[in-house]
Amino acid sequence: MTTVPAIDVADPELFRSGDPLTLWAELRRTAPVSWNEHGPGTGFWSIVSYAPALRMYRDTASFTSEQGMRLDSDEAAVRAASRKMLIVTDPPRHSAMRQMMNSAFVPRVVTAMEETMRRVIEPLVEDALARDEVDFVSDIAAVLPAAIICEIMNVPQSDRDLMVKLTSAAFGASVGGAGGCPMDQMQRTEAHADIFLYYAELMASRRREPGSDVVTALIEARMDGRPLSDEEVLLNCDGLLTGANETTRHASAAGVLALMDNPEQWRLLQSGEADVSTAVEEVLRYTSPALHVTRVATRDVQVGEQPVRAGDRVVVWNASVNRDETVFRDPDRFDLRRTPNRHLTFGIGPHFCIGAPLARVELKVLLQVLAEKVATMELAGPVRRLRSNFMWGIESLPLRLRGR
Repeated sequence: MTTVPAIDVADPELFRSGDPLTLWAELRRTAPVSWNEHGPGTGFWSIVSYAPALRMYRDTASFTSEQGMRLDSDEAAVRAASRKMLIVTDPPRHSAMRQMMNSAFVPRVVTAMEETMRRVIEPLVEDALARDEVDFVSDIAAVLPAAIICEIMNVPQSDRDLMVKLTSAAFGASVGGAGGCPMDQMQRTEAHADIFLYYAELMASRRREPGSDVVTALIEARMDGRPLSDEEVLLNCDGLLTGANETTRHASAAGVLALMDNPEQWRLLQSGEADVSTAVEEVLRYTSPALHVTRVATRDVQVGEQPVRAGDRVVVWNASVNRDETVFRDPDRFDLRRTPNRHLTFGIGPHFCIGAPLARVELKVLLQVLAEKVATMELAGPVRRLRSNFMWGIESLPLRLRGR
């Protein structure tokens, strides 16, 4: 059994102030699949290369999602959500649940929302240009996905400012360790509780007056010949909210930072020499917001050269897989014209992210508006990164923007 020496690749501090890129590159070269100790007497198989990642993503018979899809999850919460929430459900039940919600996320529907997205983002960017300094994360990146998920769930206009505020609080700065405090955790927990209460009221409203939104679709759906319980509806509403917020928010902020670090790429975007849809794919690959995905082996199976036993936890590090030198030429280079770009930011196979079309169009509109309206971007203070082994992101990005 190949064991990673010295360092726990799941240490959250590695992603806040360490250097995961160097570690991943070394592991891809020496141990693409290896056993990682993670706490006393516990550990997991760590996959950092593309080919074995594909093997795990596609083999739903050998790897289950129903015991959690991320490290360090609360086991009781996972048990409560298993087979009720889309992301912790296996096929064929997963496929039926996905079909219930899919109508809100098909590309045709999402593309039709581009003008709505532009109406959200243009005032945010114009306000940022009028100010001396903004925090790109809280003032722009966090607002767009919250506003759009409100659209998909048909939250009344009178409640949308409240929901954006609650969402920003619930998914705001990290807690604990450097840069965090217990009050942060309390505020996030309270905000999330308020969101659940709001969804309960929204669900009751849809039962009285059905609409054409995803909440109504969940209420009217049938699984095993019965309607979903209130708990199942609420869990999946929360899952959609979480997914919609985390990916776009962190990809947006990290993508803007990458543009500032690579001014020649920023010029290509501004001039139109870089196609914006192609640029979105590179932002998603390069930033890889969802660091990892977890599965549990249901039977003995070979992954790469390693014998994985039934019951072993297996972790794919998407952010490393997306820099695999055997798939991506010059993978550490931020290249908005990169093609092909077969990144696994949204996974692949049955669990391919249901919100991928939404995230892509949100990022497309954001990049278009920035390229149209912003001449220069510069840091106005220190960048503060998340202390997390699940989301590779930025919690504060102070900027000065100047108009074209």
